[in-house]
Amino acid sequence: MKSEKITKIQKPRRRYEDACGAAHALDLVGERWALLVMRELMLGPKRFSDLRASLPGISANVLTQRLAGLEAAGVVVRRRLAPPAASRVYELTAWGAEAEPILQALGRWAARSPAHDPTLPLSNVSLLLSLRTMLDPHLAGAMDARIGLRLGEESYVAHLAGGRIEIAAGPVEGADLALAGTAAAIAAAIYGGQALDVLEAAGALTIEGDRALAARFVTLFPLPPKADAPA
Repeated sequence: MKSEKITKIQKPRRRYEDACGAAHALDLVGERWALLVMRELMLGPKRFSDLRASLPGISANVLTQRLAGLEAAGVVVRRRLAPPAASRVYELTAWGAEAEPILQALGRWAARSPAHDPTLPLSNVSLLLSLRTMLDPHLAGAMDARIGLRLGEESYVAHLAGGRIEIAAGPVEGADLALAGTAAAIAAAIYGGQALDVLEAAGALTIEGDRALAARFVTLFPLPPKADAPA
């Protein structure tokens, strides 16, 4: 399918005028919201409305500007899906997708901040990327399992094998375990230490399949220790 250009006219941006690769990276993606737009596209293309729903603090105008800037930088393209969908979607270029390890390293580093507030809103993609980021391969060991994740209207399957986790959109039927709930509820079990049965009793989480696997799965993603707070 032929990619379509984003035609929104951008005002000239100030540059760092610095040959350092890190400075040029900030020239490309350093605008407010740019990295989070990229984050939301890491698991596949999305419509403009889906991006706005995943980033509740962004305005339509700013999102349009960030998409235009990322497209101009060669990070994002816009295309139209084939019929019957015929929707316009945004997706990362192959080079844009190479930024995931950068987001992972940044996320691991920031998770050590004493000021990090894990109770703030969390998008579905944020949760799923955090699983790819925080998995401890030693805790996972030789585990080989498929875990279905129903997050509202979206469903994904996480395949744990060889100390790695691969996550893709798709139906959860046939998975060894299926967890259904909001991203925040599942994060509460994995990162917040909330008991699965307590979340179930509150109606925040539904567990289908291997319950022993569920109990083990939520322990595989330990957060790094907090950095020392300023004296």
